[in-house]
Formats: sequence, C-alpha cells, structure tokens
Amino acid sequence: MSDRISQFLSQRIDAGDFPSAVYLVAKKGEIVTHEALGNAVVEPELLEAKKDTIYDLASLTKPLVTGLLAALFIERKTLSLEHRVSAHLGEFDVEGKRMITVRDLLTHTSHLPAWRPFYLLTTDPLDVIAEIGRMNVEYGSDGVTYGDPNSIAMAALLERLSGNSLDKLAGDEIFGPLRLKDTCFNPSEKDKRRIAANENGNEYEKQTCMEQGFSVEGREDAFRSSLIWGEVHDGNAKFMHGVSGHAGLFSTAAEVFILARQFLARSSKILSADTCGLFSQNLTKGMNEDRSLSFQLASTPGSTAGSLMSPQSFGHLGFTGTSLWIDPVMERVFILLTNRTHNHGLPFANINSVRRRFHDLFIEEIDNI
Repeated sequence: MSDRISQFLSQRIDAGDFPSAVYLVAKKGEIVTHEALGNAVVEPELLEAKKDTIYDLASLTKPLVTGLLAALFIERKTLSLEHRVSAHLGEFDVEGKRMITVRDLLTHTSHLPAWRPFYLLTTDPLDVIAEIGRMNVEYGSDGVTYGDPNSIAMAALLERLSGNSLDKLAGDEIFGPLRLKDTCFNPSEKDKRRIAANENGNEYEKQTCMEQGFSVEGREDAFRSSLIWGEVHDGNAKFMHGVSGHAGLFSTAAEVFILARQFLARSSKILSADTCGLFSQNLTKGMNEDRSLSFQLASTPGSTAGSLMSPQSFGHLGFTGTSLWIDPVMERVFILLTNRTHNHGLPFANINSVRRRFHDLFIEEIDNI
C-alpha cells in the first residue's frame, strides 16, 4: 500500500518541498503503514530520517497538549466551554476581554490578533499573558481568527487552575499515563541526533516582524542565527523557555498516533466518549471556518483533509511541516511529519496540496482493501 504514497512523497522531497517525511496511517486502532523517507538533517551532516525520528510538532501542540488538557478539565467540570477566562486570568479582566470564554479560546473566536512577537514586546516571559491582556481585540471579522495568543492564554488558564506548569501538567495527565518516551517539551541534548532539524536561524520570523512594523534594530538576540536543531523553532515558544500552549511539543509519528487515539471515543484512555464528541462537533456554525474544540473540521472549505474524509473529521497543522487528521466516522488517523523549514530558503514551500493528495491517495488505497 505504501509504495504509491512513498513514491509521491519522494517526488516532493526531490522537488525541494521538504528534506524528510515520516508518515503513519491507522485504521480502527491498527497501524496500516508507517514509513520514513529522506534526510532528517541535511546540514551540518546527513542524517537519514527513520520511523522513530523526533519532530518539532509546532502548532500540533495546540490540540495534543492544550486542547486535550482543556477537554480533561471540562470533563472533570473544573471548566466549562462558557467559563469566562477573566474569572481566572486577571489580565483578561479589562474592557473588551471580560466576555471572552474558554470556547472562544479553543475555537479561535476570541478576536485576539493572530500573532505578536512577544520577545520584542517584553523581556520577561512571565509578562506574555499581560501583553495579551493589553492587545486590542479585532472585532468585525467573520468570527474565526486562528492564532497563537488563544492557546497561550488557554495554557496559562490551565496552569493557574492546576497550580502546575504546562509541561508538568502534561507529564502528569498525558505523557505519564500513556507511557510516552519520546514526547516532551525541551528534548534532551542526548536525543539531538534523533531530531529532525529546522531553519538556519529565525529569518522567517524576522521578516514577518519587519513586515508588521516591529523594529528589529539592535535585537539580533531575538533571532537565532545558527541552525535550529534540537530546540523549538517557534520564537515565542523559545522565549517562553520552550514550553507554551501553542508550540514546543516534540514527538515521533508512533507517539503522535497514541495521542491521536485519545480523541476517539473507542480508544481514548483519558477522556469519555461524550467528551470525545466535542472534537467532531462544529462549534462555529455559520462562521468563516468550521472548528471544533481545538481542531479544524474537514467541512471547512479548502481544508487540508482532502476530498474523501468524512465531514466530521478533524485535524491540525504545524508550521514546521507537520499535520494530523482524524476521521472519527471511519476511525482513521493520518499523520504526516516533515521538516519543510530545513535546508530551504525563504519562502518555505506551501505543502497544503501535498497534504490533501497524501490523504486522498491513502483513502483510495484503504477503501480498496
């Protein structure tokens, strides 16, 4: 089955979209195929990608840690979707933000801006939530404005409710119970050669800052100039010591699969079936994007799910080139991990068409079994 897909992905590697790809597809809890292609590191040395290569998951952190923990807190009735964030984050107890709810953060309907370089706005990572509190809400949009501040604030809310840091909370509630060995924030230096490398410096974020009118003069310290390998690529997550609700998680395809199973009613060891239903429920009906709790739904026009998944399927992407889609109707999981920012000048390749084709090819194959 994997020959056709490996050939397709190898062509994209040869075309320069990304230097490596590890993919895993499962059906009804069983892995159908799991393969590795290309080189996880091209410079300063060639290191071949393997099935157990560890990737910087980037924004997959949002559902796999922040969203999963939020769902757990909702199930325990520590939180509800309609819970006001300002009840626990005093930084939100200001004009324009008092009405923001947990639902708003988890569905990206808070009207907070999509992104800000917090490492240029403050010198103290502990002030990031205060900076979000000072951000202007941008009402007048269609409803969904996908962005990092939502997940950063949601993680801060979870930390204050639990009294634990996000990495400690994730370890106690997710990584430990699931016996995950390769999933973590801030991976150990000893595992560096197992990790797929990313961008050589933070040139992409530097250019984005300048395009948005932020002064970068004299702030070279904020943008790494060396190869980003073994540490988080995202600048804000790096500023926050590698632990944030929007980015920072590292893992392998096999352990992403274990995490993915926690969102499915028949296989979750963490959540009840009713709670799992929140991940395929459209919580933003009538808006510009169909979103469930922490995920985009396949019913969103132009989603990377492709054309053959059930409309209730839910998924998420990571900037570094990672993606996860889950079809709860057919009980299928699709994982594609790449490092598109490595050994590639700007602009990075837009691989959304690759993701769609990857999903469609596999579904065509699976349906013929």
